[in-house]
Amino acid sequence: MAAEEVTAGGEGKGPDLSRLAAREAPPPKAKRFYREVTVEMADGAHRVLLDKRPVKTPLRRILETPSPSLAEAIAAEWQAQGDTIDPRTMPMTRLAATALDRVADERAAIIETLLAYMGTDLLCYRATAPAELRNRQQTVWQPVLDWLAAHHGIDLAVTAGIVPVEQPQSARAAAERQLAALSIDHLTAAQAAIAATGSFALGLALVKKRLSAAEAIAAAHLDETYQNEQWGEDAEALARRQLTAADIEAAARYVDLIGP
Repeated sequence: MAAEEVTAGGEGKGPDLSRLAAREAPPPKAKRFYREVTVEMADGAHRVLLDKRPVKTPLRRILETPSPSLAEAIAAEWQAQGDTIDPRTMPMTRLAATALDRVADERAAIIETLLAYMGTDLLCYRATAPAELRNRQQTVWQPVLDWLAAHHGIDLAVTAGIVPVEQPQSARAAAERQLAALSIDHLTAAQAAIAATGSFALGLALVKKRLSAAEAIAAAHLDETYQNEQWGEDAEALARRQLTAADIEAAARYVDLIGP
């Protein structure tokens, strides 16, 4: 017999997962209402159970995954909660819910949104000065673009300054093929990584494991790091960088957990 479901939201029912993906507007903390967190295999998928009742997404789908590692990681997030539940500390839950509720239903629209990042890709806009910054950009960024071109046929044009550069249609077509070939979970990770880095190239490189999380973070923050070395860093900017780094690390871990 199927276990009774835990619906999202409502008194005694747990936190509203509908806002888990919105870091800028986190849901209010809910009181922890469960004791035991387990993982159950059902219908070929792994479900996270709270006191033997499966968690559901905002669209009332059971939170489940084919990956046992991801299910265990999600269960660990729920188990780690204290007297109250803080969704901001549950990135694997957030990404899994996003995959089921949003990416699966809006795949074509999400791919179009990610392709639009190619027009403003961080790696394609180089500094005109100073020479040290230009050299760092060339050293860190260009190998990623070279890899995209050599291994995936995505040959992005590079310019100096802020004047927009139009990317070749052949590069866009190749990028679209790469995104279309991704699983729902990998596309979810790509969406998170591209949004966090501001770069189609860095996000895809992270999902394809060409870059580690640390490498992607360093590349995404390269300009800021250089400026901070010259002028110092204020607390607000540091907080933003830490949030971005956490999102990139979460996307990389999600990729590791879902497997090939």
